[in-house]
Amino acid sequence: MDDPEMEPTENGRRSYDPDADHAFPDEKLNEVLEFIDNDVEIQTYLDAQNVNAVARKGYNDHGSKHIEIVLNRALLLYDLLKRGGVEFNGAADEGLDEEDESVIVAFAATLHDIGHVVHRDDHTYYSIPLAADILDRVLPNFYDTADTVRMKGEILHAILCHHTEEDPLTTEAGVIRVADALDMEHGRSRIPYEKGGRGINTVSSQAIKKVSLRGGDTIPVLVEIEMMNAAGVYQVDNLLKAKLHKSGLEDDIRIVALNVREGSDNIVERMEL
Repeated sequence: MDDPEMEPTENGRRSYDPDADHAFPDEKLNEVLEFIDNDVEIQTYLDAQNVNAVARKGYNDHGSKHIEIVLNRALLLYDLLKRGGVEFNGAADEGLDEEDESVIVAFAATLHDIGHVVHRDDHTYYSIPLAADILDRVLPNFYDTADTVRMKGEILHAILCHHTEEDPLTTEAGVIRVADALDMEHGRSRIPYEKGGRGINTVSSQAIKKVSLRGGDTIPVLVEIEMMNAAGVYQVDNLLKAKLHKSGLEDDIRIVALNVREGSDNIVERMEL
């Protein structure tokens, strides 16, 4: 059976063909996602982290909508990679269960940017202690003490490695690193663009019409990016390429960007990573 195209949903959870065979057990994941959706502290962080990033620094969205998209695409990547036979070593190396792989991905995707409440600059390093406090409170709802420690370490590793300074040592961390860069559609820059921001991040994300993930013919994941003009090349070649580099997933993800605007002289018609 061909893998269906997967798109974000309103609540940030995975959307896929209900008749398709799931690549992994997800009962615990669904419990975790429900907990996250209803946790006041976590949801407040997701709103508050946009203040420094957008209101004070004029960057693209890093709030709850960004997290919803990254969470969704991280879980889609996880699912497609599992379907494609890619091995995940984060939970396995710790002696945890296979179902804990997606939980690591979900928590890391949700908490990776909360350091923005301290400062946009070096936010990754501020995210670590803030996320650690949340995990100390939340993980015991799902794990015993020993597994809480192991899960906490793997989640924090994935959070730390979502930026490019530290190389991911697990497949779960590589998924977070790439998923973060896949939030590049025009809506990402809505707030600063409406305020008059015209920096390269804002203009280039305005050029991205759509990002789609599906199973590839010869590799586990095909990412298709539709651009309205050549400015979108910056998002693909500078930002996404940098996140894919040393993610550990370079051989498992194919990225194709197409200029879909009609009736114009296209400087860039197609590029592929």
